Amino acid sequence: MIIGIDGNEANIKDKVGVNQYAWEILWGLYKLSLANHSVGKLSLATPRRGKQNLSALSRDKLQDDENKNITYFIYLKNAPNSDLPKEKAFWKYKIIPGERLWVLIKLMPRLLFKEKVDVFFTPGHYLPLFSRSDKVLTIHDLGYLEFSGQFKRYDFWQLKYWSAISIIISKYIICPSETTAKDIVRRYPFAAQKVKVINHGYDRTKFNLKVHSNFVRQIRKKYRIPENYILFLSTLKPSKNIEGLLSAFSIITNRFPNLNLVIAGKKGWLYENIIKKVADQKLESKVIFTDYISEKEKPALIKGARCFVLPSFWEGFGMDVLEAMACGVPVVVSKTASLPEIVKDAGTYVDPYNIESIAEGLNKVLSLNGVEYNKMVKKGLMQAQKFSWAKSTRETLEIFEKAVRR
Repeated sequence: MIIGIDGNEANIKDKVGVNQYAWEILWGLYKLSLANHSVGKLSLATPRRGKQNLSALSRDKLQDDENKNITYFIYLKNAPNSDLPKEKAFWKYKIIPGERLWVLIKLMPRLLFKEKVDVFFTPGHYLPLFSRSDKVLTIHDLGYLEFSGQFKRYDFWQLKYWSAISIIISKYIICPSETTAKDIVRRYPFAAQKVKVINHGYDRTKFNLKVHSNFVRQIRKKYRIPENYILFLSTLKPSKNIEGLLSAFSIITNRFPNLNLVIAGKKGWLYENIIKKVADQKLESKVIFTDYISEKEKPALIKGARCFVLPSFWEGFGMDVLEAMACGVPVVVSKTASLPEIVKDAGTYVDPYNIESIAEGLNKVLSLNGVEYNKMVKKGLMQAQKFSWAKSTRETLEIFEKAVRR
């Protein structure tokens, strides 16, 4: 089986959201193939009796390797960055230079006339309109249909119509949450049998209780962050409701005069009003903007926070919330979209449309005594353990295989 993947979302230096998801899935598929190939080599060198001593997991991998041989073609506009997997016999990069409408102008002719793949997958919303393969895509959320005014006009129309066409021509649609799946079925009832929910994961080697206090101090020093702070971490754009958070934060500053708000994340679209809001609320001395935070620095920034806050109007999943819970940091999140589904009873919920509600949620967590705080931390840790990229990758590969069998 040959699987083609649009790898451009993963081939970006400063990864957020969809970029990180694409990167994790590529690495997950790569590691699965490496494991299968390693077990296959072991079976050739091991006598029959030795083969029987393999673990159950190894035997399963061996059987998979005997029954199928998967090759991946990763299609890119530019040469792969150094953080992508290295080429192997089963993992090949196909570089097709191009820019605007690359999927339609450059990739689609390649898939139609030059290379035959059995399944083509894109981790974003945009499939090639025509190809000789079955097609699978990931739809992260449909928030753009509910909040069209929060998008630039070109971005909105492209998202609306190209996503709809991709949903129509796909064999399967991967969604990170039940919320997104239900939204798709509500708007596109014909897609009900195509939709498959596969939750995102998090990197357990980075986001855990073992983040060292020295690392936390180092990152705080780098960004000039005082010891007492709450953290917002995501792309700066209207859907994240940062303006509402700033208004809520201004309400609680009298009760917590030494508290600071750290707003970390890459500038998205229409972020200028956020900067203006800080000045209007006279919060310049209390609010710290870090700009983009790398995956390497994120664990320390999260670990040092009193709490993590995400008062979004909508979220397709909420990976940063998951990472915060895994680091033992209480979370304050909106009771909307997918967040209650991901957080369950391990967080404090607020109404993103009500400033007082956001302020009350923050006040509640910041006022917890030691026992109550630790109880919330424990709930978050237990909830985070339900998610992993290894599980996400295995389930994604099962979808590819199912697409070929049908």
